[in-house]
Amino acid sequence: MQTEAQARIGLVFSLFDVNGNGRVEADDFEAMAGRVDAVATASDDAARARMTAAFRGYWETLATELDTDRDGSVTPEEFAACVLSPERFEGTVAEFAESLAALGDPDGDGRIERPLFIDLMTAIGFETANTNALFDAFGPSEADEVEVPTWVEAIKDYYRPDKAGIAGDLLVGGTG
Repeated sequence: MQTEAQARIGLVFSLFDVNGNGRVEADDFEAMAGRVDAVATASDDAARARMTAAFRGYWETLATELDTDRDGSVTPEEFAACVLSPERFEGTVAEFAESLAALGDPDGDGRIERPLFIDLMTAIGFETANTNALFDAFGPSEADEVEVPTWVEAIKDYYRPDKAGIAGDLLVGGTG
């Protein structure tokens, strides 16, 4: 496994651990879904509901696949397994990526504008500077937009242990 993948997964764990108790639990995903929903004001109810469902599905997958002691929480050690077996999470990550990108494209034109991208990513917990660097790495248009599939693929790549030197590595370096 690439060192970059370990750093990415460590950052994601810290973001998912919304309450900071060292464990990821269902309530953490509910809190994060609420923060993301709060900034997705331009999206319709169906898109927002899909995102909330994706957060809940993400938690259910983690709990089913990683909570080895069945205590209702996932430790950092348990969480690391999602990098070691990404095939167990492909469908969950794909749904999460597609639903998040849909919130980033509320007008359905296939493009995501920087301000909304930044809002969504900082609602998840990523630092604004790192999020801007990621957006820049996507090669935005002159209108400061990126294509939806670019972001979807970047999210999927973020969870792949064999990937190094990807745009998502720009997110590592702290949380906001």
